Amino acid sequence: MSKGTLRQILLLTDGCSNSGEDPVAIAALAKEEGMTVNVIGIVDNGDLGEQGISEVESIASAGGGISQIVYAKQLSQTVQMVTRKAMTQTIQGVVNKEISQILGEGKELEDLEPEKRGQLMEVVDELGETMDLDLLILVDTSASMKNKLPMVQEALIDLSVSLRSRTGNNNFALYSFPGKRKDVDKLIQWTPQFDSLSGAFKKMTISGITPTGPALQEAIRLVRKRMKKRGSDSDERFDLEEAGM
Repeated sequence: MSKGTLRQILLLTDGCSNSGEDPVAIAALAKEEGMTVNVIGIVDNGDLGEQGISEVESIASAGGGISQIVYAKQLSQTVQMVTRKAMTQTIQGVVNKEISQILGEGKELEDLEPEKRGQLMEVVDELGETMDLDLLILVDTSASMKNKLPMVQEALIDLSVSLRSRTGNNNFALYSFPGKRKDVDKLIQWTPQFDSLSGAFKKMTISGITPTGPALQEAIRLVRKRMKKRGSDSDERFDLEEAGM
């Protein structure tokens, strides 16, 4: 079975974008290119407001991912939950496409008889542990994020540790936005472990603007570049016949 690679962009932010392209439109482009955009809105002594919550939800929806509004102190468990849940959601979406091709347009996992559905859910669970994961993390470093960055760092370390139990390969990259001279700053290039995370956070520069759209656009470019480097054979696909269909 060709297990392929799951590609996620994880956006951690606490406010509305206020510079550059529409992040919702950019997230939709990411989805078209086989990437999932997940967004965690971080709340601390207050809330994001209706506009901020709407943007967080809209970016994730357009990017085929999951959104979550969370208090900073609960961030660690939320990052792990969103990453895992998005992996399952992405795989299930691929399974549903395969089912539509086999059974006809509009047919999904829920339309199968219980035995077949159970078999495929086992496949989904297995793929969640065995498919490779490329996770590009975008951290908002606008001024209001300053006091939340230590909790973001802790959450990402916990995420890296929690994913080590998977048999699939995990590769992470960490970028912050806005960058000093570009839309994003590279803090950690693609790596299987976040060993250098604490040092990377010391390099983060706080800024007043939040160019979420341009940051997502650059994230797409970076993931696309990695896809080309690894070759097209790493797309998510697998044969349902091997699952008993």
